[in-house]
Amino acid sequence: MNYRNLLKGGLAAAMAFTMAACSSNSGSASGSTDSQPSSDGSEKAAFKLGGSGPLTGGAAVYGTAVYNALKIAVDEVNAAGDIQFDLNFQDDAHDPEKAVTAYGVLKDGGMQMSVLTVTSSPGAAVAPLYDEDNIFAITPSGSSLAVIYADAANKAGSYGNCFQMCFTDPNQGSASAVYLKDHADLGTKIAVIFKSDDNYSSGINDTFQAEAKDIGLDVVYTGSFTEDSATDFSVQLTQAKDAGADLIFLPIYYDPASLILTQANGMGYAPTFFGCDGLDGLLTLEGFDTALAEGVYMLTPFSADATDDRTKNFVKKYQDLYGETPNQFAADAYDCVFAIAQALKNGNATPDMSTDELTDILVKQFTSMTYDGVTGESMTWSETGEVTKAPMAVVIKDGVYVGAE
Repeated sequence: MNYRNLLKGGLAAAMAFTMAACSSNSGSASGSTDSQPSSDGSEKAAFKLGGSGPLTGGAAVYGTAVYNALKIAVDEVNAAGDIQFDLNFQDDAHDPEKAVTAYGVLKDGGMQMSVLTVTSSPGAAVAPLYDEDNIFAITPSGSSLAVIYADAANKAGSYGNCFQMCFTDPNQGSASAVYLKDHADLGTKIAVIFKSDDNYSSGINDTFQAEAKDIGLDVVYTGSFTEDSATDFSVQLTQAKDAGADLIFLPIYYDPASLILTQANGMGYAPTFFGCDGLDGLLTLEGFDTALAEGVYMLTPFSADATDDRTKNFVKKYQDLYGETPNQFAADAYDCVFAIAQALKNGNATPDMSTDELTDILVKQFTSMTYDGVTGESMTWSETGEVTKAPMAVVIKDGVYVGAE
């Protein structure tokens, strides 16, 4: 994807921008049955759709959002009648070992296709299993290249049956650099704080730094942290401030980002903060003063304030059911279900087909079809599973995400 051309000129006009099946934290959105009622009241066989994500633990904001959206999408697809899904979604607690266990539960339950995992490290752990068993999977938000490549470092050994609805980490990094170059009003002296022992964070940082150097961004400071040091950011913030940074790029998840925002406020340091999809979750983090997130920018494929009917309907239904605005993780999950349904329908697939047959149909459809969803129009996928769609920037204003343009 050529983000330089895509984002050039200011991203005009809104930037045309993944246990036990019966446990309390897992289950089926429409019941663990082999058939579902169609629109005419008859029973139709259902495709078994699996997946896992963190419904407990520190990343539960992401997993819960994905699961909520999956249930909405499955109910809507089932109500339409052409395609029926039986959803089984397991809690992996953002833990690779638990994700492997969850995969076994899903496979034993007859999973025929999957939304893979919500986060990247569990996705990287189970992608080889999906590859070995030849089960089609598309992750809503596992953005690491390790989810789709056996050799992520060299972008080699594509699994071929593992796809992404979200942007890859490298694409997020380069797109962020180009956006900041085109929006110098946000800040011209840039600091970066990233998590060096996390695939998501380090992957984005690597491509951000390379693109920043190529296009002439002034990166005045780069600081890192690890899981063991993710509570005190005073050193990184002090050094960024001393370097004159008026913008801090945070290619990290919302939990450490909330501490950085809190600690920066405590020391009277108020640069512009800019991040990627990992920051989505700040506004629902328990115990965090959301006023500190005011003015935070994110590059994302989804804006909840978009005015198209499909987005408005999704956002309203999500708000009515769960009492909050869906984040981009939820939106990507919603699109995963509808994209799979479109591919199954176009490929004349039936639930009685073998997994090999279904995977063949889904891969052929995804690598040839165009899909319009709430996270983008005219989406396409490469043979390696990477999505092409336009990013947009959002900013937090008055406690909600709004389009930045």
